[in-house]
Amino acid sequence: MNIEKKYKAYLFDMDGTLVNSERFKGLALSETCKFFGGLAGVDVYKAVMGESWEKVRNHFFEEANINPDIENFDLEFKRIYQELLTKKLKPNSNVVELLNELKKQGKKLGLVSSAFSWMVEQVLKQVKLIGFFDVVISKEQVTKHKPDPQAYMIAIDKLGLPGPDVLVFEDSFAGLTAAHKANCDVVAFRHGFNLNHDFSLAIQVISDYNELKLSSHQVS
Repeated sequence: MNIEKKYKAYLFDMDGTLVNSERFKGLALSETCKFFGGLAGVDVYKAVMGESWEKVRNHFFEEANINPDIENFDLEFKRIYQELLTKKLKPNSNVVELLNELKKQGKKLGLVSSAFSWMVEQVLKQVKLIGFFDVVISKEQVTKHKPDPQAYMIAIDKLGLPGPDVLVFEDSFAGLTAAHKANCDVVAFRHGFNLNHDFSLAIQVISDYNELKLSSHQVS
């Protein structure tokens, strides 16, 4: 599919879309449950990927049959997750090349994540994209989680653009729904943790940014 429309801005979800972090988030949740005496496999995360942190955490509590102090659980998760990111985090295939090309052409870029700001900052620092985006939205800046469009509405408002001028990249049904409700076109990024997600709202589904088909006039 050729995307013939000329977009003025491009917004990226972070986990799973910009970087390969979803498996490591699932692994960190699994290891944190083990620390508190419960068992929940990495693949448990597939059922709630893209949902709010509260829903994800409660899902793992139920699967592992544990009821730890939430603050202590979050602190242990942060320790384990940060260590995994430091060792294993990578940008998804050819996304940095796309970002550099869009930046070179003067396009506006944004990151719209449901992750905590500490996660966003660590990821952007590790993939050397600190200060790269014109707008960055994290969990602390919203009161409603995807699939509510609030995060994307805030982002496009900061950019001063209407939704139809913006192309969004997402990797979850909740994220696609949020972007669609904000009147943006959406490209879905497919990976091992979202194979069962409904991507019918996407104008294209890719698993490598080289597969993205932008018409020549769009990035010029």
